[in-house]
Amino acid sequence: QCKQIAREFRTPTYVYDEASLRKAAEAVLAFPRPYGFTGRYAMKACPNGAILSLFRDWGLHFDASSGHEVLRAVQSGVPAERISLSSQEFPENITDLVNLGISVNACSLRQVETFGKALPGGRLGLRVNPGVGSGGTLKTNVGGPSSSFGIWHEVLGQAQEIADKYSLQVFRIHSHIGSGSDPDVWVKAVDLTLDQVRLFPNVTHVNLGGGFKVGRMPEETSTDMDIVGPPVKAALEAFAAETGRELHLEIEPGTYLAANSGCLLASVQDKTNTGSDGHVFLKLDTGMTDILRPTLYAAQQPMTVV
Repeated sequence: QCKQIAREFRTPTYVYDEASLRKAAEAVLAFPRPYGFTGRYAMKACPNGAILSLFRDWGLHFDASSGHEVLRAVQSGVPAERISLSSQEFPENITDLVNLGISVNACSLRQVETFGKALPGGRLGLRVNPGVGSGGTLKTNVGGPSSSFGIWHEVLGQAQEIADKYSLQVFRIHSHIGSGSDPDVWVKAVDLTLDQVRLFPNVTHVNLGGGFKVGRMPEETSTDMDIVGPPVKAALEAFAAETGRELHLEIEPGTYLAANSGCLLASVQDKTNTGSDGHVFLKLDTGMTDILRPTLYAAQQPMTVV
């Protein structure tokens, strides 16, 4: 297969396995939920158009991190109402995107203000930094005091004041604490997020983000949805029993859905060595240009010589 793909498409080229993608999608869509559920694909993990189309057909919704990603999803046939935008850089054409049918999470007080001025009376989600974070490295930890992602939980009152000023309907609270999250920390973040939902009586949706750890190397283990799911379901049921509010649950894994479903096929161009006390080197026709994670995030990924 490798030789056939290399002849037809040349190398380097990305190769994906549809059966693995489907298995991951089914695991997400089976996440325990008591009162309604939306499984979103965080498309920044891999915005390949063919993969977007498959996930669309299998019933997933989508999380976009920029206005460009919104348009990329739409061009792949994803209905706009199945796209949610959470972006550090708020698009200038936010009104046009909302008019398409997407939903938006504001990630800062300024974004709440900008959204309110552009779309008074509109529906808006709030991305919250709940005060804790987790990740495979500090570079993938996107929660807690050292992260700029989301509205710091202690200033949510200001977000509510801005929303009131523009008659905005805050319908969703969103949190995301990191990529490769520790399951115990992730479950703790669920309780903190529900505490923040209490501040907004009209919130109907809670989005717990993604960041589920994926084991790439043989000694690593992946997140088991059957382990992290039941505590979330129990927390939502306890919240409903206490408040009478049955919240619609959203999660939005990206890496979990795509990481172990693909590989980069490359060709060996040269072989050198540095002597009996050194190393043998295989020089490939690929590099950091095609897989950034080892350089950016100190990630480890397996390599196989065919």
